[in-house]
Amino acid sequence: MTSKMKDKDLARMFENCYPNTLDTTAVWVSTEDARRPQAHINAGDMNAAWLRDNLWQIQPYAQLLPRSPSIRALWLGIINTQGSNIRKAPYSNSFQPPPESGLAPVREHLVDMSRDLVYPPFDPNVTFEAKYAIDSLASFLRLCRVYHQHTSDGSFMTDEFVSTISTILQVVQEQSEPTFAEDGRLRPARYSFMRPAAASAESPYNGPETVANSGAGNPANSGTGLVRSAFRASDDACILPFWIPGNAFLAAELEGAEAYLSQRDDELARTAKTMGSQIRAAVYGHAVFPHPVFGEVFAYEIDGYGSRVFMDDASPPSLLALPYLGFCRRDDRVYQNTRRMVLSREGNPYFVVGKELCGQGSPHIDLKTMWPVGTVVQILTSDDDGEIVAELETLKKASGGLGLMHEGVDVNDPERFLRTWYAWGNSAFGEMILDISERKPWLIF
Repeated sequence: MTSKMKDKDLARMFENCYPNTLDTTAVWVSTEDARRPQAHINAGDMNAAWLRDNLWQIQPYAQLLPRSPSIRALWLGIINTQGSNIRKAPYSNSFQPPPESGLAPVREHLVDMSRDLVYPPFDPNVTFEAKYAIDSLASFLRLCRVYHQHTSDGSFMTDEFVSTISTILQVVQEQSEPTFAEDGRLRPARYSFMRPAAASAESPYNGPETVANSGAGNPANSGTGLVRSAFRASDDACILPFWIPGNAFLAAELEGAEAYLSQRDDELARTAKTMGSQIRAAVYGHAVFPHPVFGEVFAYEIDGYGSRVFMDDASPPSLLALPYLGFCRRDDRVYQNTRRMVLSREGNPYFVVGKELCGQGSPHIDLKTMWPVGTVVQILTSDDDGEIVAELETLKKASGGLGLMHEGVDVNDPERFLRTWYAWGNSAFGEMILDISERKPWLIF
């Protein structure tokens, strides 16, 4: 494939990026039990595994599933290991290596996580970090859907798997409850998270990590049909409780779960689809607002009382990624308005512009760092040849001459970047090149 690509710099980046997850982060795969493989893919900079990262790290290899036994074993291993972790700690977002892997658990971090005040309590030998975010659960559902879609193999749907899905649906139901009961009394929090430790001076990350109102979050109104999330895909705390990109992602994957769940449990399949459809309707019913410049747009976060946040964050799920997530079509009118908003300095406070680069950033770091993964999402959701070609040039420049995707890049100096070995970003680049090769091959061949 790379020999046919017109741009040799892009070809070299694809050669570097596409296998990066397999080369550097697939640290343990066990096929000792051929019917139930296990696997652990770490985050690249530590041995912990994030539910969402694992999905985006291996998704580019989906087309290899029908013909590669090793990719199939890895994928099934992640499903099995993640499923076990979700059953143990459904409100956690990242996990330690399984004991049987022989990998050392992560004990040191940039902040003192032992001081985290979390409910429900968790086992630090299982959970690395207990930041509840709805995209973690949606990522597991997508992992299952994509595997089944490419293999038609339903062997992973064991009794334990059914229990995992039931656990996910229970969390969705719990986090759909409003803050106050019908009589006005405060409901007990199903989940809370506080991190009293300040961010380390050694850490480049400065996003908010303590959830408001003693860890329970800002109040969520009744009657929305939306699902609360304490954290975003960046692992920053939400400002308002209904994070719309996460809800959209969850809606799409709950609806999509019907196809494979119906082969195992019709009632569970119907319940998942109904929940997904209700969340989808709730997003359009409660999260669309008039913007003074861009017209009707999706808000990034809302509370059901009328408050909303207009912004976007580069890491998917994002507002920019909504068609990529399967929530809407690229030509959806509200999405197109939203797209114009989030790709502008006028509409998105985290669209950063510098002397050398511009693109979506994140409050997770600072206001002069763009995240190349946001540029990848921009390309994946674009039908405009000129836009795609221009953003491919952005990605080449953002590599800083190393031919890899970084987590963040200084918009004034592409040679100042964060995390070269960023497997999520490298996989995203590989997926994007494969997508262009199918949708618009004339742009790269």
